Amino acid sequence: MDNLALKELLYKMADDQLILGHRNSEWTGMGPILEEDIAFSSMAQDKVGQSQQLYILLNQLGEAEPDTVAFMRNAEQFHNCQLVELPNGEYDFSLIRHFLFDHAEWLRFEALSNSSYEPLAQLARKYKGEIKYHLIHANTWIKQLGNANEETLARLKQSLHELAPYALGIFEPSPYETQLISEGIFIGEEALKARWIESVNAILAQTALGAFNWSASNAILGGRQGKHSKHLQPLLDEMSEVFKMDPTADW
Repeated sequence: MDNLALKELLYKMADDQLILGHRNSEWTGMGPILEEDIAFSSMAQDKVGQSQQLYILLNQLGEAEPDTVAFMRNAEQFHNCQLVELPNGEYDFSLIRHFLFDHAEWLRFEALSNSSYEPLAQLARKYKGEIKYHLIHANTWIKQLGNANEETLARLKQSLHELAPYALGIFEPSPYETQLISEGIFIGEEALKARWIESVNAILAQTALGAFNWSASNAILGGRQGKHSKHLQPLLDEMSEVFKMDPTADW
């Protein structure tokens, strides 16, 4: 088993969860209704907890302690896709991001539940349930708001078109795709993307938004290789402030 291939996979998953978890946490006290305030806060907690477990797997493979890995790297050392680091914007923006990302994450964890790397397979099976609830939440609101009034529909359409290229960046191929697939660790990003397009379009088709033409969008890549937007480093500085003041603080 190629540890470099495995580490790259774990880093991008963990970094996605950590960064989006912190973005979602910014809705605490700011949600459009109390239910959504609580929902985004709960999902944020889940994602940060999932990231910690993935960092623990990395630590078992020889990487630094989870707290050090999470809070002591600079932006160029992170492997998250750019989608998760973008500022929250209005609720429609965060909802579309939540919908697109969590469909991908559910399918990723579902595939990894059969991974040949048993520690990751066990973790995927453990967290599939949590992620399924995130997916149900996203689908419910997309169906409801995607069949609402014209203003709501227009806002969702705008956010979907704005985020589509970033969402395709979730599936930026690893330099180790061939090894991951041949060793049965992971099905690969292209296979995952195909499942994802089918999954998100099945929900969108149930709304006035309609199925999206993904081939018309050019993926925004680079995040997996440490190339990020201007928004990531300020977020990391904010995230690491407490740890840098008190390294003994718990998550």
